[in-house]
Amino acid sequence: MTPHPDQMTIDQLAAAAGMTVRNVRAYAGRGLIPAPRLVGRTGYYGPEHAARLQLVRDLIDRGYTLGAVEKMLARHNAATAGHAVDLLHTLEDPLGQSEEPEEMSIEALLRLAGLEDETGFLDRLTEMGLVERIDAQRVRLIRPFVVRAGAKAVALGLDRGSVLATLPVLGEHLQVIARRFVDEFRAQLWKPFADAGMPEDQWPVMLDSIRTLLPVASQAVLAVFRDELRTVIDEALGEELGGLDDS
Repeated sequence: MTPHPDQMTIDQLAAAAGMTVRNVRAYAGRGLIPAPRLVGRTGYYGPEHAARLQLVRDLIDRGYTLGAVEKMLARHNAATAGHAVDLLHTLEDPLGQSEEPEEMSIEALLRLAGLEDETGFLDRLTEMGLVERIDAQRVRLIRPFVVRAGAKAVALGLDRGSVLATLPVLGEHLQVIARRFVDEFRAQLWKPFADAGMPEDQWPVMLDSIRTLLPVASQAVLAVFRDELRTVIDEALGEELGGLDDS
């Protein structure tokens, strides 16, 4: 029977959070979740405890130490912790197009790239953290959108080495753009909100702003890139056609 959300035992709370009871006790001992409601000698937990545990798990999965998580939670109340979970989930799938890993046969991947052999290709993709080998016949695409796009570029006739070398360059330039968007958001929207003490009634507005910013920023980058790509193609085409006149 599903436990009432306000009447979960520590075993039920651990099961709901996907953790071991030992971990829940350890987190409780560090003050990472509030004390339970005691009825006799039995402690009962509610939604605020589940939200805290989910936040702790998400932050640890993102590489934060327990010490850093402890300091963050000490500065914010349970309601803020719940909103933080919503924020992390928004950032996990900002555009509603979650990029889940997928399995593919090596033969199918090579066919997609128009290659007859995998010489250096799969090894480089693996080194870049884009794929991982499952066995001698199959691979798991960690970032399938990127891998498929790169494979199609190779299939067009571009050298596989140059395509793979372009991916880090894209990341470097797009990181600069992403950082500019985030810096502006932090300065103009988040800082006033934080300075005001993160009022409970403003959290929905802030979360909606973040959800809106992500697709708007992506669309803006894509639109500008398309314009710039069109301009560069026109210039290159003009140069090539101009060269024909000289021959």
